[in-house]
Amino acid sequence: MPFNTLILLTDEQDAQALGCAGHPFVKTPHLDALAARGTRFTQALTPSPICVPARAALATGRWVHDIAYWDNAMGYDGRIAGWGHALQAAGHCVESMGKLHYVHATAPTGFSKQHDPLHLADGIGQVWGSVRNPLPNTPRPSRLFTELGAGLSSYNRYDIASAEHAAQWLQDKAAEKDAAPWTLFVGFVAPHFPLVVPQRYLDAIDMDAIADPRLHPLSGYQRHPWVQRHADFSNADDELGTPERRRLALTCYYALTCFMDEQIGKVLQTLEQTGLQASTRVIMSSDHGDNQGVRGMWNKSTLYREATHVPLILAGPGIPEGKVCATQVNLVDIAPTVLDNANLPADTMLPGRSLVAIANENDDPARIGFSEYHAVGSPSAAYLVRQGQWAYHHYVGYEPELFDMAADPGQSVNLAAHDGYRSIREHMASLLHQMLDPEVTDQRAKADQDALVARFGGREAALGKGPMGASPVPPR
Repeated sequence: MPFNTLILLTDEQDAQALGCAGHPFVKTPHLDALAARGTRFTQALTPSPICVPARAALATGRWVHDIAYWDNAMGYDGRIAGWGHALQAAGHCVESMGKLHYVHATAPTGFSKQHDPLHLADGIGQVWGSVRNPLPNTPRPSRLFTELGAGLSSYNRYDIASAEHAAQWLQDKAAEKDAAPWTLFVGFVAPHFPLVVPQRYLDAIDMDAIADPRLHPLSGYQRHPWVQRHADFSNADDELGTPERRRLALTCYYALTCFMDEQIGKVLQTLEQTGLQASTRVIMSSDHGDNQGVRGMWNKSTLYREATHVPLILAGPGIPEGKVCATQVNLVDIAPTVLDNANLPADTMLPGRSLVAIANENDDPARIGFSEYHAVGSPSAAYLVRQGQWAYHHYVGYEPELFDMAADPGQSVNLAAHDGYRSIREHMASLLHQMLDPEVTDQRAKADQDALVARFGGREAALGKGPMGASPVPPR
């Protein structure tokens, strides 16, 4: 029988920012309860550690290099059909509320209706971020911390409204007679910056107990040259300035995650109270993570665990309860999962598999994890390949990185140049080359971005196009 699907997507949430993952400060009782009645995937990756490409890959079930939505100025527009289109064709109800971050609300992106959607600003997004061939030498302010601390931001209000709207939608759906199978996508903004959150969430966290971020350059750590070039382009950590403000930023990030859990709780409680839980599978994840000051980096846009690993929970009928799965999974696995829930066939060319099947199998240490980055602040393409205990970072034009995630989960020691790990490095590189040609893909991305920049009048004109900060909430 087909099941309904409820997709809950947060923004910029690190995989470890969950109470059930053992985080010392983040309290997520509602997501913990969801994980207890389902399966939590501990090795889930974003297809790209930045919003718009990751969301396009989620919508289509395809890798970014396959669909060519490279950066935050290339919003998903339905040009390549996704799971929403397949559901619509089968007569299912497919609706969304909250943040989607596609190109605009009128694009045919697979939803029967979008409720108060948040999309790219003016439908164009960060055009200035597409100027990267070459990357500008003039540093650009990050503006990540122009707002920081206690308050009630427009994003907070938007998330509260999205949760309330989703709860009402579920109540209305439960009251319908003979309702068609449905899929509801609910997008939350938290814990995405601005790092502003109501005071009561901050009061619940002991800021003095929070340690300074690890591997900070001020303590002698040397960034990888590709990462250093990114930091030279926009150095948010310098804008924070002091250890106290760094701890405040982390406190706000953790508090926003607690705030987000409370909003999700409103939706999940309504799902249970209406009786829809028995016929609905829930998929909870985030579009990417956040560096949280590690290596002096904030926001996303790196290949390290903090930015690329996302929470992923699957719960509902037919899903093992209380299971923790260590198989490598990805947001591209969501497309075949949604289709599986609806008893619809998935395109056999999709790279992903249904998470329902993976949850019901033994862990597969051989499955490959993958992520890629071609967006703002990057001098060249960057690729992450995960298999077993190994994480391999390939940077076009730069030396690679290799980490033993079992012995060094904090990724503090790069083993790529050590002779004793040569065979592992070569094996991981061969896995990447089986998927794509790194240099050719880098050239394709830059050619597409150069064409976009030309459409906006060239480099200088393009550098002034697009929002300086985060995309604004829709007018109400």
